[in-house]
Amino acid sequence: MRLFTIALLSLFVALASCNSSGTKDKSLVPNSVGNINALQIITPNDLWNGVVGEAIRNNFAAPTDGLPQDEPLFSMNQMPPEGFSGFARSNRLFLYVVISEEEKVTIATNEYAKPQTGAIIKAPSEEKLVELINKNAAQIIEKFHASEIKERQRRTAISLMKTDSLKNVMGVSLQIPSAYRIAKATDSFFWMRKDLKDGTTNILVYQVPLSMITNDSTAVGDIIKIRDSIGSKLLPVEDDGQFVTEDAYAPYLFTTKIDGKFAYETKGTWEVKDDWMGGPFVNYAVRDEKNNRYLILEGFTYAPAVSKRDLQFELESILNSAKFE
Repeated sequence: MRLFTIALLSLFVALASCNSSGTKDKSLVPNSVGNINALQIITPNDLWNGVVGEAIRNNFAAPTDGLPQDEPLFSMNQMPPEGFSGFARSNRLFLYVVISEEEKVTIATNEYAKPQTGAIIKAPSEEKLVELINKNAAQIIEKFHASEIKERQRRTAISLMKTDSLKNVMGVSLQIPSAYRIAKATDSFFWMRKDLKDGTTNILVYQVPLSMITNDSTAVGDIIKIRDSIGSKLLPVEDDGQFVTEDAYAPYLFTTKIDGKFAYETKGTWEVKDDWMGGPFVNYAVRDEKNNRYLILEGFTYAPAVSKRDLQFELESILNSAKFE
């Protein structure tokens, strides 16, 4: 009788997790957990210690663009498939890689927790797994990145800074954490900053005419020229130093969209001329044809003693929250 009761209870729990069509009801899954950019790798130990693990690390622990020191895209933790149950399934990001008769790559959304993004890669051999990992890594990383941006924005939205003056003057609103303060504001330039234990994170907002960035082939040079001009004039630096783009490393240039508008995304490092100060920056030049301008949104970090990946990621998530009036 007791065994019958347990079996009946198990059946009830299973049915309760399904909707009327018999499929899994994902609204009942628990909340996900994990630090920003923490990736759970689920693969057997022998695969992790061989060429499959090497392919995973080469792609998902590749250096993050635009940082002064190498920091991985994701902080990874590996476990074998038999351990992937219960609370272990609650990680917000996961990559599941196993040998299987079938060959497929799928993206799973809110499969075991919410919000959650997972990638499942299956193939009949190690060689095929490596091939699928290398072929699909960029797309998977893009999905993971978008998921983490949303999560970072969700956390930011818990306590927001008032930005009415920014919206009224520059015609754009940003979701900025309340820990930030306005360091400088004029009718054409805003500088917000947050104090860290040993440094600061900073947000700049200003505008330039559309003619200042002419075309794709010269965009990165135009953007550097603009940011160096603004930085050297408007950011106060001791001993007559100048806040400029570091010329020892070529910035990375991408194209993206901010609030549906075309934007150039530039990542690189800044420095203060003739000083030892420096750090990473991310810059968005958003084409606002309605107002005949590029609106420049930039985030930069000065934190010489700490890792900077997640600090820059927070800035990136803030700038991607931009809404034009």
